[in-house]
Amino acid sequence: MFDVGFAEIFLLALIGLLVLGPERLPGVARTVGGYVRKARSSWISLRNTIESELAEADISAPIKKTSEELKKIGRDLADMPDFISGNENSIKTETPPTPDTAPSPAPELKPAEKADSGKDKND
Repeated sequence: MFDVGFAEIFLLALIGLLVLGPERLPGVARTVGGYVRKARSSWISLRNTIESELAEADISAPIKKTSEELKKIGRDLADMPDFISGNENSIKTETPPTPDTAPSPAPELKPAEKADSGKDKND
């Protein structure tokens, strides 16, 4: 990222030694190291949070698509007049029989057939 090599670190340490002196340089180096460690851990935490949010967005995309499809189906059903009226019988497509299409009663048996139908001829 910053492409800092050994030569740059050595130059910074030499300048720090000259400016701060040998007594204060180790304490300052520890403090700077602590800040760098905190910054690095914060960066890693932020990166992990962003990656997890992106992964969650990839997972939730099909769920959102399905939810939108279900909402569209619900709107389509709500637009149907039979569905809005709430009449459950109107959804059925069967029509009640009319007198013309009503089933005819069973044919009546003749008196001779009635007597023979209940008895066995071999009795």
